[in-house]
Amino acid sequence: MQALVAELHAQLRAAQHDNARLRHQLDQALRRLYGRKAERADTEPGQGDLALGEPAATTDDAADERPDDPDAPSTPAGDGGERRRRGGRTPLPKDLPRQRTVLEPEATVLTCAHCATAKTRIGEDITEELDYEPAVLRVHEYVRPKYACPQCEAGVVQAMLPARPIEQGRPGPGLLAQVVTAKYADHAPLHRQEGIFARSGVALSRRTLCDWVAAVADLVAPIVGEMKRTVLTSHVIHSDDTPITVQDRGHPGGSRRGYLWVYGGEQGDLVYDYTPSRGRDGPRAFLAGYHGYLQADAYAGYDEVFASGLVTEVACWAHARRYIFEAVQTALEPATHLLALIRRLYAVEREAQAAQLDATARQALRAAESRPVLAAIEEQIATLTPTVLPKSPFGEALGYLRRQWRALRRYTDNGALAIDNNASERALRLVAVGRKNWMFAGSDAGGRRAALLYSLIATCKHLRVDPFVYLRDVISRVATHPMRRIAELTPRGWQAQRLAAS
Repeated sequence: MQALVAELHAQLRAAQHDNARLRHQLDQALRRLYGRKAERADTEPGQGDLALGEPAATTDDAADERPDDPDAPSTPAGDGGERRRRGGRTPLPKDLPRQRTVLEPEATVLTCAHCATAKTRIGEDITEELDYEPAVLRVHEYVRPKYACPQCEAGVVQAMLPARPIEQGRPGPGLLAQVVTAKYADHAPLHRQEGIFARSGVALSRRTLCDWVAAVADLVAPIVGEMKRTVLTSHVIHSDDTPITVQDRGHPGGSRRGYLWVYGGEQGDLVYDYTPSRGRDGPRAFLAGYHGYLQADAYAGYDEVFASGLVTEVACWAHARRYIFEAVQTALEPATHLLALIRRLYAVEREAQAAQLDATARQALRAAESRPVLAAIEEQIATLTPTVLPKSPFGEALGYLRRQWRALRRYTDNGALAIDNNASERALRLVAVGRKNWMFAGSDAGGRRAALLYSLIATCKHLRVDPFVYLRDVISRVATHPMRRIAELTPRGWQAQRLAAS
């Protein structure tokens, strides 16, 4: 009888544990769908800091707790943390075309009613109104007169056509740039663009538009290849991946998953790579021969890259913090305490950015202020690990910290390293928003083309270059541009030339 009771108690505890685990998973799923992204524990303000004997954190102090939001920078930019002033109109750009309409008073009021003297102009008020005209499609006609000898009617001569983006194709560089920019920068799928062009009276099928996108991807492939070469010369590379849906008639359901990976270099180049699966072959092939630091999440696909001994792993504190935050509901006090310690690590990064420290000074600051905090976190991990279930949410968070500890603290060894991998997450947000609109790639070849074009679009956005202006110019030149000077056509090289010429 006692054995039966003990067995029933064991089954009850197992059921309770499974119920708690499933409840936790449901809560996290609902939070991701409907909740706020800011990772702030719903506790009394500063509760985690009081245990450290420090003042409570203000709202601004907690601004770094947003690793779920890829657009949130690791440290705030600006003038030391002052909030941006709200209200007031933003002045309209001075370089916008302006149409001036002068509104004169009626002639009867331009004579003084008291002395009959003609009034003179003493000034003016200007009221600005921002207006919009739809994009204009125009036909560019290349007229090539023919000449021949009038006597023997031989030797007909005619000027050669200039190099065109698509041989025997109808689209000009501006139209091609618009189609690519609309899809990959503004997230307008081709079927939607088909309708937009139809409103202008031009019938362009989505199949035709798809062929044009493929042609542009082929044109710019050498440029992206040069960007990849530059990324692989970087001392530090940031990497992450995200899934996309790929059509495949031979697969159950008619589709499967493919993956886009981003690799960001120190000079601002963002290169995307497509793989049909999430295996280790993707990172291994892209990073073949690379020697330096790689900052990524704890995905096992990178392990073979690190095993070579040429690449040093740097982990991401945003990922570590996310695991802890998701365990707050099941381990309120210890999880909140760890979050407070991590908040202190980010405070050091804000201090370094506000002071605009170089790599050497940043490393010294981290050695003085971050390493003691890391020692406190390591002590907490050792103390708390024996007290929690390994498979509980907090136990799994502590397990992640233990496994990644060396890579998590490595950023303090080099001032050029970042505390987290949010730069890659921000770069992948472009894909995450886009796939909600264009929904799928038509094939693996379509995924590879998307990677090429995202490389240019994302780098342009990162460098604050208008992707349409860049693509229109590059598409018109790349076919005849010398390969030995291909670096001039990368977004960074193109921007440098424009700045030098201005």
